[in-house]
Amino acid sequence: MNKPLRRIAIFCGLLVLTLLLRDNYLQYVKADSLASDTKNRRVNITRYSTPRGDIIVDGKAITGSVETTGDYKYKRTWSNGAMWAPVTGYSSQAFGANQLEKLEDGILSGNDDRLFFRNTLDMLTGKEKQGGSVVTTLNAAAQKAAYTGLGDKKGAVAAIEPSTGKILALVSTPSYDPSKFAGSSNADQEAWQAVQKGKDADDPMLNRALRETYPPGSTFKVVTAAAALESGEVDGVDSKTDTPAPFKLPQSSTNLTNEHGACENATLRYALMVSCNTVFAKMSDNVGNEKMIKQAEKFGFNNPELDTPVRAAESIYPKDNAPQNALDGIGQGSNRATPLQMAMIASAVANDGKLMKPYMVDQILAPSVDPLETTQPQELSQAVSAKTAQALQKMMETVVNDPQGTGGKAKISGVKVGGKTGTAQHGLNNSEKPYAWFISYAKLSDGSAPVAVAVVVEDGAANRGDITGGGLAGPIARDVMKAVIDSKK
Repeated sequence: MNKPLRRIAIFCGLLVLTLLLRDNYLQYVKADSLASDTKNRRVNITRYSTPRGDIIVDGKAITGSVETTGDYKYKRTWSNGAMWAPVTGYSSQAFGANQLEKLEDGILSGNDDRLFFRNTLDMLTGKEKQGGSVVTTLNAAAQKAAYTGLGDKKGAVAAIEPSTGKILALVSTPSYDPSKFAGSSNADQEAWQAVQKGKDADDPMLNRALRETYPPGSTFKVVTAAAALESGEVDGVDSKTDTPAPFKLPQSSTNLTNEHGACENATLRYALMVSCNTVFAKMSDNVGNEKMIKQAEKFGFNNPELDTPVRAAESIYPKDNAPQNALDGIGQGSNRATPLQMAMIASAVANDGKLMKPYMVDQILAPSVDPLETTQPQELSQAVSAKTAQALQKMMETVVNDPQGTGGKAKISGVKVGGKTGTAQHGLNNSEKPYAWFISYAKLSDGSAPVAVAVVVEDGAANRGDITGGGLAGPIARDVMKAVIDSKK
């Protein structure tokens, strides 16, 4: 071979090698990023070329797919979309997906690696590719009770099965209907813009049950009581506390007072029943910031990686100075919590101190309905000892059953209910309407606890007393608990 031909051959060989390297780079190194690139329309065209698998509640699909015209053959639909949006999230041809629709997209779209052999067989036989299903832990009756109870109020509800951690209800209001922007038309674009925070100050796309943190108000006194009992600061629930009324905050000239009740030297049981600020602020100060943090963390606070599988916002109990720590003990300091977190507290108390990891995906099913994955309950911590948990149960049940208690509206005939009300002040100089809270659990005659609930109502009545939580949020919690109990009969 003469020299010019040899040079041409080497050059052509280098070109072929470059093409092979480039091809392998695109196929293997860049494959994932190209597949997830929002500008790659082929991915979406493929994703919506077949009906999407369903999200299941109580054995029934709450989602579906309908055929459309254009590049995308199918689009997503939801039954009672606004009620279920805090669980499912959205799946849109134009705007992507979030929550379960995004996290379980591989199964729902049929592209999960676990479906490879099934998809290969379907391709060979000419059968249309199918998506798998996501079976949730949700209870349809409880979800409806929570959504109906909140109505046009801004707020959230989270309900958990204490023995397993299964999420039974997850509601956030105001909500949105993901069906309205599931497509890619101009109408879908307008519907999407209408629910953005810039257009709607109430931010309907915010999942308040999982992603919003609030001052927990007096519902946090359950944690303070737990810390006092566990650390030995009090002998028992009916022992008098050495508490003045008013109580001067440590390192401060500010006197903390009570809304109602004879709180001077009150017992722990009485103090929780009428929600004495002085008792729990002094108790938090006595326990100290370090031990209060440890107790809060046993209930799930300061955990930035709580996945349900949707990631929940981190609930915070911070390192604080003495006056702030005292206020943290009554839920009015720097501590903040999601409704899910507060449901976890009630759940751990009801479950004799054992805190289970909350989750809302029970099973992943192949298109053939064969289980691919089943979630196993997982213990997060022993939040308190069984003895302390049972003492807290007695206290919380007094809140509901005693005529002086603030939680009477949560009573359910024939069922043992424990609860705690709360009114969380916020805004500059507490100028905003308070948040109304209620946390509770229900116990049946056989000793089982089928449900624990947390309710927060943002646009609470102007009444500053803790009874606001019992009046606004208590009836919602009662209806959710009753719905779960009735569904098991």
